[in-house]
Amino acid sequence: MTTATAPSTHPLVDKHAEVIAQATQALADRSYFSRFPESPSPRVYGEGSAEAGQAAYEALRDNAFGGLGDVRTDGDWVGEEVSPYGPALGITYPHLDVDAALAAATEAIPAWRDAGARTRAAVCVEIVEQINARSFEIAHSVMHTTGQPFVMAFQAAGPHAQDRALESIVAGLVEQERVPASVVWEKPGRDKEGNPAPLRMQKDYRIVPRGVALVIGCNTFPTWNGYPGLFASLVTGNPVIVKPHPRAVLPLAISVAVCREVLAAAGFSADLVQLAPEAEGEGLAKVLAERDEVRIIDYTGGPTFGGWLEEHGAARGQLVYTEKAGVNTIVVDSTDNLRGVLGNLAFSLTLYSGQMCTTPQNIYVPRDGIATDEGQLSFEDFGVKLAAAVGKLTGDDARAVELLGATVNDGVRANAAGLAELAEEAGGTVVLDSREVAHPAYPDAVVRAPGLVSMDASREDVYTQECFGPVTFLIGTSGTDQSLAQFRDTVREHGAMTAAVYSTSEDVLDAARDAAADAGVALSENLTGPVFVNQTAAFSDYHGTGGNPAANSAYVDAAFVANRFRVVTSRRHV
Repeated sequence: MTTATAPSTHPLVDKHAEVIAQATQALADRSYFSRFPESPSPRVYGEGSAEAGQAAYEALRDNAFGGLGDVRTDGDWVGEEVSPYGPALGITYPHLDVDAALAAATEAIPAWRDAGARTRAAVCVEIVEQINARSFEIAHSVMHTTGQPFVMAFQAAGPHAQDRALESIVAGLVEQERVPASVVWEKPGRDKEGNPAPLRMQKDYRIVPRGVALVIGCNTFPTWNGYPGLFASLVTGNPVIVKPHPRAVLPLAISVAVCREVLAAAGFSADLVQLAPEAEGEGLAKVLAERDEVRIIDYTGGPTFGGWLEEHGAARGQLVYTEKAGVNTIVVDSTDNLRGVLGNLAFSLTLYSGQMCTTPQNIYVPRDGIATDEGQLSFEDFGVKLAAAVGKLTGDDARAVELLGATVNDGVRANAAGLAELAEEAGGTVVLDSREVAHPAYPDAVVRAPGLVSMDASREDVYTQECFGPVTFLIGTSGTDQSLAQFRDTVREHGAMTAAVYSTSEDVLDAARDAAADAGVALSENLTGPVFVNQTAAFSDYHGTGGNPAANSAYVDAAFVANRFRVVTSRRHV
């Protein structure tokens, strides 16, 4: 028997064999592994790297983006990105000729398919390595399209996103290599005289891609959410059209430029990865999703279009992987480290002004209060102490902006500014208003610290809706039993990417695990240190489960990669 991905003579296979082996082992063990250091220190990335990256970003501004090479364009140029910190980027991008692009992508499939999974994986790893070399440039591009603070932009959009890309590559390779390339099949039997006469057949198994894949990017995490689908499709043989959010084109444009450069240098068509920028309101994602050539869609964004993609794709036989909206939940029952709980929660709510798909929104606390190492704490007192912890973390504007970043759009700003009205509607109380923070370097940036609104558990009409941004609901319940029941039922119906519980009771923790399993959401327990509910580690933590309405897939499980290719068998008598 030979494997479906026998060793290739392509030089990149040997170059990246060790990295692929290490990453594959980490994936199997679910152990700590990070190929790309998350610290932007010059001791890690070299003296002058930060300055060179910023200069590279600045050179892109107020220019036509020329890094894509010979692209399939209709001659138009689009681009209206404005930094959440104030300045317009002034960058335009060649608009895609959809017919020509899809034809070129389809034409590129055979050579990429026939190269074999091991070669495809090695080429993909080379792409990620070269993307890593541009991490500072990408960090500035993400900062000024999403509003993330710089260090977060470097880490989340750079090394963390690159590790997720590598995870998708090796996960796709593992699933393809489960299939042998060729076997001799033998069925025991006898001839008419009774002598052994086994039936023997040669069977060959060929990995074939589904077709063109479409990645629809989001505004807040264009690379972190974009890379898994991009590389899962590419490593399994599918060409990819990348359609960025019109307000966050640059990070994915740089990434696509690297893809095209590496593919061409490796002897393959650059049209295996193409960029599809659009003008605001153009609706290009829907146009592409309705094309017969598009067989795979990866989407991160709002539930309305995501739901349409799921329904429309199912009717057309497309594979659609979505991450949409949800109401992330925390159940507070008791703690023996109140200070640690408050500090951990304050940071989780503050990071990037709550503009993460993993940020907690609903915190359930019994109205009768909770037992802590500092004595019994009432529902109201818990809210006051949490507000104080957030205030302490965000009280100094200059330091706060390094955690908060800037608000990404008017919807987030309206949510943050409307807490008094929301509280009145819900019959609740503003425990902490969302303070507007002055950015010392970018006076035009709209920066908001987290706000807290308390309400009763009966107001499901309010807290079961996602309120994206720096808004958290403190929800008073009759006790932990009701907290867990509301958590389970709300996530089942409305979805969530994350959940957490704080309790000193093993019985409560067991019940929380059962509730999380019923709801189909990952659970964090008693986080009081430097690990936060809104963070996940590549190769160990799954991002999402696919088990509730917030997302129908998970980064990165076997289901995320295995269905992106098919196996075609040919057989003959030996």
